[in-house]
Amino acid sequence: KENINPKAKFYKIDIQSPKISQIFKTEKPEIVFHIAAQINVRESVKNPIEDAKINILGSLNIIQSFYQNLSSNNKKSKIIFTSTGGAIYGDAKIIPTPETYLEFPLSPYGIAKLSVEKYLNYYLNIFKLPYIALRLGNVYGPKQNSKGEAGVIAIFCDKMISGKQPFINGSGRQTRDFVFVKDVVDAAVLAMKNKKSGVFNIGTGKETDINTIFRKLKKLIGANCKEIHNPRKQGEQKRSCLDYKKAKKELKWIPKYDLDKGLKETVEWFKNRN
Repeated sequence: KENINPKAKFYKIDIQSPKISQIFKTEKPEIVFHIAAQINVRESVKNPIEDAKINILGSLNIIQSFYQNLSSNNKKSKIIFTSTGGAIYGDAKIIPTPETYLEFPLSPYGIAKLSVEKYLNYYLNIFKLPYIALRLGNVYGPKQNSKGEAGVIAIFCDKMISGKQPFINGSGRQTRDFVFVKDVVDAAVLAMKNKKSGVFNIGTGKETDINTIFRKLKKLIGANCKEIHNPRKQGEQKRSCLDYKKAKKELKWIPKYDLDKGLKETVEWFKNRN
């Protein structure tokens, strides 16, 4: 809560709640940034029904409430949806992976995000409600929650700084496209201002394995921990890396943070917090 802008009106409510519609009726927003979700891929594998309730039905509740309460003369209305680039393509044979690649998610989380994209496309074509789905890489940076199972950089930072032993799942050779949170915010703002609709990859076009992340963070923090590997987690992809040429061309977006710069800023925040 302390991160919420004091100028913002805050409603603490589940996106599945039937009361959501009343909020839209009262506030009549022009733009919706739909960022709420069950965020853990592994949790979706353990409990796909709960994941679908939140990430599909909850999202549909937001979209439908937005559409039903739009004023007829609103020309700026749009939904910006935070989808996933990391989980939507599966283990792609083209790296970096473009938006034209056939989606083949290997987790209920990825399936749910793709489902919402299809619903958004339905609302665009049938009801003329514009949207942009940002297929994000692995987002990291200051303020990320380190207490769950998602967000490997936040988890490693927290454990290394507090002198605890972090663990790497599997071989650690699985790769991800790590994109800094400030770059993601820039992409969302550009998506709001752009008149286009559709899906856009938001990543760096560079894949980094988990072992490299571990070693970079250990060096930055000066941590005294060993590189210990746990068994591989079920449903985890081997490789993920996004081609962002479309976002560069149509949204005029490029990532400003390379991995070293982003990790340094992230580590500084975690150190100051502890």
